[in-house]
Amino acid sequence: MSETVKVPGAALYVETQGTGPVLLLIPGGPTDAGMFTDLSGRLADRYTTVAYDPRGHSRSTLEGEPEDIPVALHADDAAAVLAAVADEPAYVYGNSGGATIGLELVARHPELVRTLVSHEPPLMELLPDADHWRSVFREIDETYRTAGVFPAMGVFGSAVEEGGPKYSEQMDQAPSTPESQEMMGRMTGNFELFIAHEIQPIGAYQPDIDTLKKVPTRIVSAAGEDSAEQGARRAAIALAERLGIDVTYLPGAHGGWGSDPQAFADGLDKALQAD
Repeated sequence: MSETVKVPGAALYVETQGTGPVLLLIPGGPTDAGMFTDLSGRLADRYTTVAYDPRGHSRSTLEGEPEDIPVALHADDAAAVLAAVADEPAYVYGNSGGATIGLELVARHPELVRTLVSHEPPLMELLPDADHWRSVFREIDETYRTAGVFPAMGVFGSAVEEGGPKYSEQMDQAPSTPESQEMMGRMTGNFELFIAHEIQPIGAYQPDIDTLKKVPTRIVSAAGEDSAEQGARRAAIALAERLGIDVTYLPGAHGGWGSDPQAFADGLDKALQAD
């Protein structure tokens, strides 16, 4: 089932399926709700899964011209979706930039979230080599301004893969379907907004650790079992250290790439229910 949730300056496309407690799924990067179609199907007997296209992505339309989107605005959008679909604190899973949005959601609206699984948020400001990552984000911006969005996405993709497996190769091995081809077309259409208005706020984000330690929400900092030394995996470990919690490891690499889909769904369910 799909519906539209109105938020200031945008209309959000929301997909819902399954039965049980609400599980909000927050996508990262230039992606949309389609990234969670398979996962939602595997969890639909345990949760009411709710996935949405972030503002300006795919089927979520903006009312005006694109502008820079702070993480806080993305978090308020997620809160609006939860307010529309849930009548009690919900489970939340966010991956990559979606994991960062999940942390800000909990900091701003803790009453809406029972458990957050923050899966490899790119919190590069927590890393000892933060200066390197600042230079990477500057390179992405400079490449976009001088060469265009697709070269800039190339720089971004290389940075995400640095230190571990190449997700691009793993994605190429996945079977192509009409649905996956349609989703890739939508995602390509999101590149401009992501590079021009989203990646810099995400890259510069620093979580409010003191607030996150005090909220009633249970926070899970999750890292991929196969992500090796990639920056987002190291950031998940750094986040766990700052919060004083154990790292939870999920199958596969960043976003579960390279893992068995059912094993990942079961691993996520276990992480959500560990309390």
